[in-house]
Amino acid sequence: MSGSTAPSVTIFLAGDVMTGRGVDQIMAHPSSPELAEPWVKSALEYVELAKRTHGPIRMPVDPSYIWGECLEVLEREQPAASIVNLETSITVSDERWPGKTIHYRMHPDNVECLRAARIDLCVLANNHVLDFGVRGLLETLDVLQDAGIASAGAGRDLEQAARPVRLPLGHGTSLLVLAFGSTSSGIPPSWAATPSRPGVHLLSELSSRTADEILARVRSSRRPGDVVIASIHWGGTWGFELDPEQVVFAHRLIDGGVDLVHGHSSHHVRPIERYRDRLVLYGCGDLVADYEGIQGYEQWRGELGAMYLVTISSEEHSRLRMVPTRVRRLQLVRPERADVLWLRDLLNRVSRRFGTTLELGEDDELVLAGHTAQG
Repeated sequence: MSGSTAPSVTIFLAGDVMTGRGVDQIMAHPSSPELAEPWVKSALEYVELAKRTHGPIRMPVDPSYIWGECLEVLEREQPAASIVNLETSITVSDERWPGKTIHYRMHPDNVECLRAARIDLCVLANNHVLDFGVRGLLETLDVLQDAGIASAGAGRDLEQAARPVRLPLGHGTSLLVLAFGSTSSGIPPSWAATPSRPGVHLLSELSSRTADEILARVRSSRRPGDVVIASIHWGGTWGFELDPEQVVFAHRLIDGGVDLVHGHSSHHVRPIERYRDRLVLYGCGDLVADYEGIQGYEQWRGELGAMYLVTISSEEHSRLRMVPTRVRRLQLVRPERADVLWLRDLLNRVSRRFGTTLELGEDDELVLAGHTAQG
């Protein structure tokens, strides 16, 4: 937003929204529940696990059900744009990608669940969008377009997959979103879009060369006053340690004019950095998922997520408020104060290297406070 005199804008960002599998099963138009997973053979088993953990779910649920108390936040905040990483295909295809054991899909008739939260853009550069093959990807693109929801990071060819998406913000300015994935997140190299093949905008490496390619797209597409977001699916599923190349890559993007780096892939929140007055969200965790009650990962507290409310202005540094969330009965609720404090302390600990401090704000929000200057 450099050089702009436009007013500040607040954007809602989230990490993974996984509306396939168990979440799809509780809605009005569930897909066939059969799975090819080693241990779970029906998506309904994930529903039953959630019920055993927190209580009954009256099925089918309303399209707005999964968002629960988050809808009150969105109604109050009225963000200028809402962006999530949609970690599923939207398709009736049964053609599972060979060699993969975990497959996510949502029935196209359940797309109203995304409209219920007024999602403006779904990032698709992830390791599940082609779970049901090229047919599944193409149907996903068509379903989102018909629903009036933009998509970024995947397309019918490389040109479409890499194309920045423009969302009007008012006052003559726009949000410019570039989405791409890294092979470090588990995206198969064969999913990369080419000039003649559908797929995702996949980066083979996080290098200065690939950063320069992205920044060249920014320069050719940016208009005065635009807010630029780079949305990246990168890194492993579990763990708080950052690969040093992720930090260097994020800094290169911001040095080149990107206003916000929106990272996702891990099933829990990851460090936050304010670099040159711009935010790097290294991992936004899961928001909507069907992992409720699964044992073995308790230390990560993956059931605790967050709504990221980022205010970007040309006059001051970016501001961040986080609204903590928790999944109960496959629905988002506000967690107890003890859980909010746990999340705050965790983020402060893993983000300490960046001088990041989150404080408890009003209504149990987490607010980004002072920082040690970087860059």
